[in-house]
Amino acid sequence: MIVLDSSFLIGFYNDRDSHHEAACAVMDGFQEGRWGPGLLLEYVFLEVVTVLLSRRDLATAVQVAEALLRPPELEFVPCSDFLGQTLAAFQSQQSTRLSFTDAAIVTVAKERAGGLVATFDSEFRKIPGITVVPA
Repeated sequence: MIVLDSSFLIGFYNDRDSHHEAACAVMDGFQEGRWGPGLLLEYVFLEVVTVLLSRRDLATAVQVAEALLRPPELEFVPCSDFLGQTLAAFQSQQSTRLSFTDAAIVTVAKERAGGLVATFDSEFRKIPGITVVPA
């Protein structure tokens, strides 16, 4: 399993994003089953749709929202299930500047995905037990 971060999904779905090519390469690996099923956190879904509305348009945001909720290889993860653990991870960070969403990603990645995260956010590389794709 692998947790999908907003930066990865935005890079993939926004062809004007600086990470688009790299995101496409990672998505190819994901679709080939290289890391198993993907975990899509509720917070990540909200971020992706909101950012695409801002950077692109409503039609793109809606299209991506629908696309993210369809594939069987993606499991939607309600964040309320991990709220206490996420708050603890957020409060205890010392050498990172993780957003609350990122703290949720770390929590779920460690608990359910062996620490594997698809992201372009360099803060994740500072966290013990987290492996970032692309490397």
